[in-house]
Amino acid sequence: MSAPMSGKTLFQKIIDRELPATIIYEDERCFAIRDINPTAPTHVLLIPRLAMRRLCDATVEDQALLGHLLLTANKIAEAEGYGDAFRLVINNGAAAGQSVFHLHIHIIAGRPLSWPPG
Repeated sequence: MSAPMSGKTLFQKIIDRELPATIIYEDERCFAIRDINPTAPTHVLLIPRLAMRRLCDATVEDQALLGHLLLTANKIAEAEGYGDAFRLVINNGAAAGQSVFHLHIHIIAGRPLSWPPG
């Protein structure tokens, strides 16, 4: 498994209910919250409870968790009414736009999404 991080991340503080958030999904492996600065009508952050800094820090032991996250993203998009048209984004590192260093997936939907993205 990926190496644990030192100090609590923003997302770990939300998991521990130390910070408020609009939690829309939870299970034993992950949880999902509404983004506080949404880029679309639906902008949800899907976050593993296991705190790994970036996707590139994942190891082969994390495969089941990563697969669970993708299947859960499908479930959330469907529940939000966008099961057939949504985008998943994972920013990996500061140069790619990652600002919270706890792996998370952006689920974005509800408006036309152009290509290439930003």
